[in-house]
Amino acid sequence: MTVRTRFAPSPTGFMHVGGVRTALFAWLWARKHNGQFILRIEDTDKVREVEGSIGHIMESLRWLGIEWDEGPNVDGPHAPYIQSERLPLYRRYADKLLMGGFAYPDPYTEEELEALRQKAEDEKRPFLYREHRPETEMEWDGTTALRFKAPFIKRYTWHDEARGELTAGEEAVDDFILLKADGYPTYNFCHVVDDIEMEVTHVMRGEEFISSTPKFLSLYDALEMKPPVYVTMPSILGPDGHKKLSKRDGAKDILDYKTEGYLPEALMNFLALLGWNPGTDQELFTPTELIEAFDISRIQKSGAMFNDEKLLFMNQQWMRKLSDREFIKKGNLEAADMERLERAIPVIKERAHTFGDAREMITGELSCLFLRPTLDPAVLLAKDPKDPNLGEPSYTQVILTTLAEALESVEMTSVETVKESLMGIADANPKENGGRGAVLWPLRYALSGQERSPDPFSLIYILGKEESILRIEEALGILE
Repeated sequence: MTVRTRFAPSPTGFMHVGGVRTALFAWLWARKHNGQFILRIEDTDKVREVEGSIGHIMESLRWLGIEWDEGPNVDGPHAPYIQSERLPLYRRYADKLLMGGFAYPDPYTEEELEALRQKAEDEKRPFLYREHRPETEMEWDGTTALRFKAPFIKRYTWHDEARGELTAGEEAVDDFILLKADGYPTYNFCHVVDDIEMEVTHVMRGEEFISSTPKFLSLYDALEMKPPVYVTMPSILGPDGHKKLSKRDGAKDILDYKTEGYLPEALMNFLALLGWNPGTDQELFTPTELIEAFDISRIQKSGAMFNDEKLLFMNQQWMRKLSDREFIKKGNLEAADMERLERAIPVIKERAHTFGDAREMITGELSCLFLRPTLDPAVLLAKDPKDPNLGEPSYTQVILTTLAEALESVEMTSVETVKESLMGIADANPKENGGRGAVLWPLRYALSGQERSPDPFSLIYILGKEESILRIEEALGILE
């Protein structure tokens, strides 16, 4: 059997993490078995459709690295892959059900249906349309809704690859609408038809579809077709660990993560571990490693909490895997001195969790790497051991002069070589003269103009010898 999976979103808004994770699991399972992954657009609810959503769905999946084998803009044997372009197919299946005695025209007006529902509510019992089937069926002329006539009112039991055996009673089987009066099919009907026609073998889906499964199985029975394997995803929970993640809890468009500077590899890695356990302690997976390790038998039943801090940590780990030049390219990073920026990347990698962070650092806390700072003499002398009122050169002046002279002969091959050359001056400074702090503090401040900055050896390596000496000399100048 060739594994064929599908992702079938409705173009009704942005792509959120729940939908994308469903697509990811379906894609992983198809890739693991050298099968096919289908993208199908379920756009039969024209009232809720949002313009541009189809393009947005495709852009979101492609950014994440999920490519489809069949779907919009990709030729396939079951085209078209947009449901509104498949209406004749649904009509043929509806005619087949009519001929078999499994469908009938809906004879009720909206007002009559509402009265029946209200009566059931008043009597405190569930409303089941099948209890109100008309005694005599009229010919269907295509101008009214067409309803399914459930062939078997029974308890259905089915196997879910993630949940095991599931069951629901006859209360879940009803005469639902197949085609609406406008000719468009309902989800309950057209997704079954499409899964049959597209030979889908495995359906990844959310928990909300479990209660409707008896309706689907009843329709498969009427069509004398075998249903696909169902694989139910666990819910993605919000920060409280109890409620499903919502917009109010921070659920957002997948492409917002792109804008904020997340790597698609990191987001794919993070989403794969939301509700799936690889069975090992490994946390970072390349897409290839995910495909090799993924198994639907290890999908969790319980909900998985969306943890922003975990995502930030994972993204940082993926950013650190990049070479410095890749880091600059993928982050679209720019600075006045690009060579200096490249030397600064190790420092940025240590601090940034996203490329958004990195861009803010370049223009914010690390702007001192590209613009000479304005210094405050009082801050520069903050750790000077001598009384500044004695009229003598400050100890800080002596230290900075010594450092500038020593810097002339330092090899600028790495941060470590800079540190090895200059750290001895700090180590040798007596405690009564302020110890290391009296050396490293003014050096750091002279170079950065900040009370908090990267260590002075990293600053020197990034700035270069000439610029570092010039900044030290400017610091000495304000102390004269």
